[in-house]
Amino acid sequence: MSTDKSKYHQPQPPADPNQEFMTVQETAYVLRCGMAWLRQLLRDNPHLCGRNGHGRSGKIVTDREQRAAIHAIRSAGDPRQGRTIPRQRRRPAARKPVSAAA
Repeated sequence: MSTDKSKYHQPQPPADPNQEFMTVQETAYVLRCGMAWLRQLLRDNPHLCGRNGHGRSGKIVTDREQRAAIHAIRSAGDPRQGRTIPRQRRRPAARKPVSAAA
């Protein structure tokens, strides 16, 4: 029996991108976002997802309207800084070699 749970933490391509219901992995793949970010968003906004199964043990699924709402939240920008677009990371400048002082 395999205990590898890495498939639950990686976005997975859906069989049909236009299907009504998708799992969290398929939703992350379609919306091009990270699994951790999406799970945190769904934890904070339980109205944006449903469960397929019994109570808390069922798979988390989203429908078309919920995915559109998630996309709108993601497209709104970075709420932490009030920016319309998240700031891009900059590469550190290359260090210049120190010339030998005579």
